[in-house]
Amino acid sequence: MRATTQEDALPDNTAQKESPSYRLAALDPDFILGDSTRGARFMLEYQKAEDHLRARGVVSTIVVFGSARVREGNRWYEAARAFGRLASERGGALRDGEAGRHHVIATGGGPGIMEAANRGATEAGALSIGFNITLPHEQEPNAWSTPDLTFRFHYFAMRKMHLAMRAEALVVFPGGFGTLDELFEIMTLVQTGKMDPVPIVLFDKAYWQGLLKLDTMAEAGFIRPDDLKLFAYADTPEEAYACIVDGGGDGWDHPGNGSVQT
Repeated sequence: MRATTQEDALPDNTAQKESPSYRLAALDPDFILGDSTRGARFMLEYQKAEDHLRARGVVSTIVVFGSARVREGNRWYEAARAFGRLASERGGALRDGEAGRHHVIATGGGPGIMEAANRGATEAGALSIGFNITLPHEQEPNAWSTPDLTFRFHYFAMRKMHLAMRAEALVVFPGGFGTLDELFEIMTLVQTGKMDPVPIVLFDKAYWQGLLKLDTMAEAGFIRPDDLKLFAYADTPEEAYACIVDGGGDGWDHPGNGSVQT
């Protein structure tokens, strides 16, 4: 008969070790993804993107938004592609050093206009950013954003913050609800003084004037007449870039001063 060892005499603690409560908190998916840790997840979404952007020396961005439904060959797609390249070549995204990279193209990361702008930047040899969002029908990141600057967010609010906090210009191509959401987000931040004024360019004047009748708001007294000067129109990539240069003031000459109040 085998002699009884000290290990044989110990009570079985398997149930304790297999209990979810025994998991290390940082390695417990049920805890990390639970309701009580939503604030921690929100903080992590901020910090992860922030660490990557700092590691690459990204100081400021030009945010480009527009429809995800247009495809290569479409005139808006090709204009966004040309703008991404033009802005990257002239705006400081190609420079690397102590001063950091300025006016790096940043998009929502998906297809269509966003893909086109990321593509133009990549074709110029510059970095570009894709701020993707998890959706019920999973959004795929486009193949043109810089891989280590391609992010995925769960929270729209944190994605919006990262889109806005380094933005020194917003160029909005024709699009749908998501495009309008980003446009009015930035305009509201500027209007309320929560964000320093930045050039906001609406690409394709005919589209935007046909869609938005903002004079109606001014006439009703819901916005100030000066609020209609928060944005400008452009019909070519060159015009869009000129609007940014002309409207950037000191922010363009000394980029990276910080836009969103935190």
